[in-house]
Amino acid sequence: MNQPAFAPPPAANVILRRLQDCGHEAWLVGGCVRDSLLGIPPKDWDICTSATPAEMSGAFAGWKTIPTGLRHGTVTVRLEGQGWEVTSYRVEEGYTDHRRPDAVRFVRELEADLARRDFTVNAMAWHPDRGLRDPFGGAADLRGRVLRCVGEPDRRFEEDALRILRGVRFAARYGLLPHPDTAAAIHRRRDTLRRVAPERCCAELRRLLCAPGESLAPVLTAFWDVLTVLPGLAPLGEMPGYHQQNPHHHLDLQGHTIQAVVSVPPEEGLRFAALLHDAGKPGCRTVDQDGVAHFYGHGKASAQLAEKALRALRCENALRRRVVELVELHDAWVPPTPAAARRWLGRLGEAGLRDLLALQRGDTLAHAPDCRPPRLARLDQWEALVAEAVAQSHCLALKDLTVGGRELMALGYPPGPELGAALAFLLAEVVEGRLENRREALLAAAEERRRGQS
Repeated sequence: MNQPAFAPPPAANVILRRLQDCGHEAWLVGGCVRDSLLGIPPKDWDICTSATPAEMSGAFAGWKTIPTGLRHGTVTVRLEGQGWEVTSYRVEEGYTDHRRPDAVRFVRELEADLARRDFTVNAMAWHPDRGLRDPFGGAADLRGRVLRCVGEPDRRFEEDALRILRGVRFAARYGLLPHPDTAAAIHRRRDTLRRVAPERCCAELRRLLCAPGESLAPVLTAFWDVLTVLPGLAPLGEMPGYHQQNPHHHLDLQGHTIQAVVSVPPEEGLRFAALLHDAGKPGCRTVDQDGVAHFYGHGKASAQLAEKALRALRCENALRRRVVELVELHDAWVPPTPAAARRWLGRLGEAGLRDLLALQRGDTLAHAPDCRPPRLARLDQWEALVAEAVAQSHCLALKDLTVGGRELMALGYPPGPELGAALAFLLAEVVEGRLENRREALLAAAEERRRGQS
């Protein structure tokens, strides 16, 4: 582990000093302490204090503050153009919905506040003068790469079921190995995730899937059963031990999927697509006379399952459409030619086609080693053709044509389907290289087509 590098922004120190000058304790707490100990620049600097919300109002009188969560003791202080969350020390009581406390009681002791937190690595506090406060051994757990609940694991997960998925995410993000007691409780309590709002599960899943591949793979393998209880992901439960019975595959369906996930770039659309790209295989299985299994149409079947899963997880429409398209097309292997590259660029756009090629590369890297070289060579050809087509600014879409609907209507084409078909014809001729994208050439071809149809 890197040497601790605590470098809070000046505004955070100003807030700490202000509370201290008013007679209150104040500490940086939680994720910023964990990340600093790991040598990772924190994204957020959360502050906790012995001051009650009423006392904070007095301490920050004349400052710009927002009562973002007074019930739970949180005030946001606006300083230097940024919001800083300051929260009173508190203990929590009762978790009827397994997500939020029924009651919050403010306390004066830092350790009581830290004791309510989920994992030891998140239950540390730091002060520029007093140093590290670590009553539960979080720093030692970071050094040992251990993820351990604060207190009794089942109780922690019963209080807030989302902690189960957070624990899996922390393990993958930071390369931590869950302590046996914590791991057993994660498996034991995983069904309580069904009580958590789908969008909250989705937010954690997105962050989990974008963890570094070398630590994500073992975590997915160990906690696959946790994924299967999330909204729409029950089909993943068929993957462990599902042997594909095909010479192209040396891993079971779960192993193949995990390898594909960690072989694509850590971007949520690609990682989701890799997770779901073969979800429809079990329902498409056929076996030929030689005993070899085939999965005809599994791209479309997997896309349908991906659609249902991402709707159930309440993903935003743009991400859902992108993932579903990638999943449906992931098994489309078109011979690499300049014309094909232009067609697919016109269909998917540059970003979309590059995503598809990245997914196909990740899928290929999860195939049997002997089957990879020709597929990877073909993907190399595709990427070179795409780069060439983009560099040459080829006509790839209707908007790139040097004529439009107005010019074709002047030739006698009526508005509607016939006009659209004529424009599509011209685009296809240009993309295939049979016609130059010059105004005179396009108008002549359109006129000839109209006469041939009259």
